[in-house]
Amino acid sequence: MEQERSKQKLPHQEFDYYKIAKILLSRWYWIAGSIVFCVLVSNIYLWYTPKIYSTSAIMKFEDRKSEIGDLVGTATQADRPASYSRIPSETIVITSTPLLLNAVKQLDYRISFYVVGRVLNRTSELYPSKPIQVSILKLDSADFYRGLISFRPVNKSTFNISYTEGDREIQKTYRYNSPFTIGSTAFSIQYPGEMTRTTLILFKLNAPEDLVSRIRAGLQTNEVAKNSNMMNLRETDMNPQFAADALNAVMKEYLNYDRDQRSKSASQMIRFIDSQLEILSNDVKGSENSIKEFKQSNKLIDVNSAAEQVIAKGKDIESQINLLKIDMLSINQLKQDIIKGKENVNLNLVVGGGTVDGQLSGAISSLNGLLTSKNAYLKTYNSTSQVIQDIDRQILQVKNDALNSITLSAQLIQNKIRFLQEQLGATNSKIAEMPAAERDLVSLKRDFDVNDKVYSFLSEKKIDQEIYRAGILPGATIVDQAQPNYSPISPDEHGTHQKAILIGLAIGLGAILLIRILNPYIYDKETVESLTTVPIIGVIRKYPDEIDEFSSQILALSKPKSLFAESVRAVRTNLNFLAAEKKSKVICITSEVAGEGKSFVAVNLSSTLSLIDKKVILIGADLRRSKLHKTFHVPNDLGLSSYLSNQCTLNDIINHSNQSELDFIVSGPVPPNPSELLHSDKMKQLVAELSERYDVIMIDTAPIGLVSDAIPLIRMSDINLFVIRSGKSKFYAATVPQRIEHEYNLNNTVIVLNAFAQDLLHSRYYTTKVAGDSYGKYYYYSDYSGYESSGYYVDNDNDVKWWQIWRWFKN
Repeated sequence: MEQERSKQKLPHQEFDYYKIAKILLSRWYWIAGSIVFCVLVSNIYLWYTPKIYSTSAIMKFEDRKSEIGDLVGTATQADRPASYSRIPSETIVITSTPLLLNAVKQLDYRISFYVVGRVLNRTSELYPSKPIQVSILKLDSADFYRGLISFRPVNKSTFNISYTEGDREIQKTYRYNSPFTIGSTAFSIQYPGEMTRTTLILFKLNAPEDLVSRIRAGLQTNEVAKNSNMMNLRETDMNPQFAADALNAVMKEYLNYDRDQRSKSASQMIRFIDSQLEILSNDVKGSENSIKEFKQSNKLIDVNSAAEQVIAKGKDIESQINLLKIDMLSINQLKQDIIKGKENVNLNLVVGGGTVDGQLSGAISSLNGLLTSKNAYLKTYNSTSQVIQDIDRQILQVKNDALNSITLSAQLIQNKIRFLQEQLGATNSKIAEMPAAERDLVSLKRDFDVNDKVYSFLSEKKIDQEIYRAGILPGATIVDQAQPNYSPISPDEHGTHQKAILIGLAIGLGAILLIRILNPYIYDKETVESLTTVPIIGVIRKYPDEIDEFSSQILALSKPKSLFAESVRAVRTNLNFLAAEKKSKVICITSEVAGEGKSFVAVNLSSTLSLIDKKVILIGADLRRSKLHKTFHVPNDLGLSSYLSNQCTLNDIINHSNQSELDFIVSGPVPPNPSELLHSDKMKQLVAELSERYDVIMIDTAPIGLVSDAIPLIRMSDINLFVIRSGKSKFYAATVPQRIEHEYNLNNTVIVLNAFAQDLLHSRYYTTKVAGDSYGKYYYYSDYSGYESSGYYVDNDNDVKWWQIWRWFKN
């Protein structure tokens, strides 16, 4: 038998998903409570958290060509390559500080109004509404009060203003429509109508720069689709109307900026022509006055027809020379702009046909495109990065090509000027042959006609450029204007509630798992079976009512139809099969520590055994802390310790209970040497004598985990009953019986699980498989879970007892 017990293995336990579901549902109110708590917290969070709103708009970028440019014959800017994406570069322009500053100035930005909310005294902006009319009479834009100013009406004629200055609060009362000053700023407030005296309105002055960072922080841009020319703009802010107005202002200002950039070339050309016209205007007026004075002084009416022909030819040649000189001036200015490295270069005016190299216009367009790309990339990359270096090499190459084209054009112009000057020399020779008076008049008239012709030509060009500039269209259009969106994007109410439910569910389940992980106690037989091969002969249910301190009732008799009484009978039945060959059985009951119910089990087992015609005696062998005498309400003056110390006879210590077949021996006075008394031959002699008189000798011993008093009794017993209490005994307690068997070569140890009450939270999620040879000897018993309503048991009276309510709250 000993060899068989040593070879036994722990039983096979299978994973039971149904038990897992029951465990989780056993504390459904934990899960429900945690979910309700988290949802409540999420509602508080949504209530306290400021709401963020978002609005969006769409812009389309396209190079639109004005028909006016074709009408006046003015060249437009070269188209960008098809692969060129404007979105990255235009994003930088849109978010630039100058553009945002101009956009802010389109808004009603100077005064912001706020109202104080009930939640944490948080202020909410009232834009665009103005609850009071505040007029600014005097403002120093560089130095003004930037803090919040509180307005509270007093009566129909006065109001109270309060603000902080340093660490102190200033409060003053003023009259409506009368000026008052805060710092260097003067205000006046109109009577707003009937308002309660508790009304509190806050307002503050803003500088344009104050709102730039606010707009930039909420502004986002991205492509509507990859490699498309559509940009999606998004503005987020705590005020939905401000977000929409700010985004529309930014887009409008961008269109103005883009149109101004596209008209730079025409504006530059107009300024160049104006500078030339200013010079020619004085020359034309001077020539006209000189001719008039010469005719009056020489009494000449006009020159003859031959002289007119010579004058016309000379005038035409000189006009061509002057126009070529203007071309030369234009390309020299372009050369200086390229050498100086300006960000935008233009060929201002070319009037001489065929005087400019054809590649120069293309080189200028390429150079401007590369300069724009470089400025865009410099927002992202360092000047030493490979991308910038590649663009610099391209710019250098295009500049060299442009300078070469300028040199060729300058040479061509110089050659034409020399050719025309040779022709002009022949004309001047003919004029020299004329009479002196006519020759001087021809000279004066020729200067006037030349200057007048050039002046008229430049005036026509200026008008063309002004018409062209007026017809320039921006390179983008607003496809979809921003509209106020009053549905907040943050905090996300639906998402927050979903997260709260998930977190609550996780907390509830986590609490269940954590309590199970941290639980050190045994609650069910499956746990015991997983820790030891010592068999369990039964599970004693927890008594349904309150038990007094000393278990003075024999409970199996007081509640004979209860689950508790039936579970005690099941243990009794299995005990009868143990040591069946013995005429008289010695049963030793012990446990690891005190409080596990070994005395309670001993009393109730003894009483039930006596009911089946068994002569039973119960011995209180715990000589240190026995309570058996209190259970049977007898004195403890004479007992086992008295007998073992030879102070009395056996008959003197045997007491008779109310049951005819049940006797008992109390422990007696506490001796100085309890362990030595129990180890004495006198104890063996006592057991031997009692075996002759009784069928069952039930010995209630001291806890084996605390003292060694029970060892001799265990070794002389036929059956060793080890008590493990549900919810009281720790995992280590289940290993004690097997260690005792191994140490003292015993094979008669069995386990009883005491005070079992089904608690799904701590139940094991495995099911023990008892088939096969791995489990050893198996005793039939039930824990009676789920059978309370079968009609076979009567556990509770109809009346609810106060201790039942207390136990319910405690659980």
